[in-house]
Amino acid sequence: MPRALPDNDVETWSHTLCLLILGFICYALPWTVIAAPVEPVLRIQGSNTIGAKLGPALVKGMFEEQGLRDIGIQAGEADNEQLVSGRNAEGREVRVRIAAHGSGTGFSALKDGSTELAASSRPIKDGEVQALSSLGDFKSHAAEQIIALDGLAIILNPDNPLDSLTTTQLAGIFAGEIRNWEEIGGRGGAIRLYARDDNSGTYDTFKELVLAAHGKTLAGSAKRYESSEQLSDAVSQDAHGIGFIGLPYVRRAKAVSIADGDSQAMPPSTTLIATEDYPLSRRLFLYLPPTSQNAWARELVRFAQSPRGQAIVEQNGFIAQTVQAVKVTPNAAMPEDYRELASQALRLSVNFRFQEGSATLDNKAQRDLERVLGYLRGNGKMTGSVVLVGFGDPKLDPHRAALLSKLRAMTVRRELARQGVGFREIAGLGDQLPVAGNDGEDGRMKNRRVEVWVY
Repeated sequence: MPRALPDNDVETWSHTLCLLILGFICYALPWTVIAAPVEPVLRIQGSNTIGAKLGPALVKGMFEEQGLRDIGIQAGEADNEQLVSGRNAEGREVRVRIAAHGSGTGFSALKDGSTELAASSRPIKDGEVQALSSLGDFKSHAAEQIIALDGLAIILNPDNPLDSLTTTQLAGIFAGEIRNWEEIGGRGGAIRLYARDDNSGTYDTFKELVLAAHGKTLAGSAKRYESSEQLSDAVSQDAHGIGFIGLPYVRRAKAVSIADGDSQAMPPSTTLIATEDYPLSRRLFLYLPPTSQNAWARELVRFAQSPRGQAIVEQNGFIAQTVQAVKVTPNAAMPEDYRELASQALRLSVNFRFQEGSATLDNKAQRDLERVLGYLRGNGKMTGSVVLVGFGDPKLDPHRAALLSKLRAMTVRRELARQGVGFREIAGLGDQLPVAGNDGEDGRMKNRRVEVWVY
């Protein structure tokens, strides 16, 4: 008969057995169960327009350029959140988290320190600049990064016969003052409204360019959406529906042409959005704190501006800032000299614009100088081929409007001439050929522009 162990030996063996079992469990379980969670090297918060597809695609492209492997994109812990992950040369996992809950949330997250980059589909507001002043000047060239162009598409059910609307009509429709399609030449009875939610930069842009510009507010009857795709699909299935959406999210809906003020009705085409002539064109931004020490944030900004990053912008349905020469068809509405220019030369797909109330080129224009120079050098157009045409808003004295528009063109000439560009002609056409209404400052700023043409 086996000898019974003393009480103290029983206790010792029990303790040893527990340690053995615990060791076996730790050895047998996968490392991922007991390892600390991998913290993201970069957090991006903000616009759904950017965060749904473009943001993850740009991060993935950056990872590929950095030589990471096993790159994947997966859903995050909440709706409209994603994780992009890959492994570096040492086999360590690298993660970037993207939360797409609306442009305004990005600036709030910068303020409370829960993000390193804010993605926005509208410019930063003065109040947000002030709230973030401890992090630097968010309107500076270093902070405000325009990564793509987009156009707000006004979408209808594919069977709706209307092909164009004015911004005045749009304001009346979305304010609930125009309630039936028959009032604007359509058919089908009552109009049903679809809009993005209050956190959305898409909604902020529509509110600023359409509603506020006409002294209106959004009707309470509008159905609100956080998701661009869900809104677009709902409109495409509703014979009475109308909505607004970023260009890549038109999907199965029908986009109509838009006129603002005295401008001609323009479709949301690639060229018209690239030049920002389309009345509802807009810029897409990444905002980087000037004091940021996050190397991944700075690298993503650099990558997004690079030719490879801009190719990804185009692949995802947005408008890249790559400069191209396009043929413009002359028409009777053009001034004679401009019509002759259009018949003989090509227009570059970029307009130079200026800071508000200033003769200084804005942040996009400063980067476009490099892009235009790259095009001119690459195509042998540095000497005697370039025509700059300036435009502006109306003045009491038409001669003053013409002079100011030419001075704007001279500002661009000075910057390009420093890099060796020789010009064929510098012209100022005053307030002719407006691309927006002149009733508000936003429209006047769009009309103050400089076009680039090449022979």
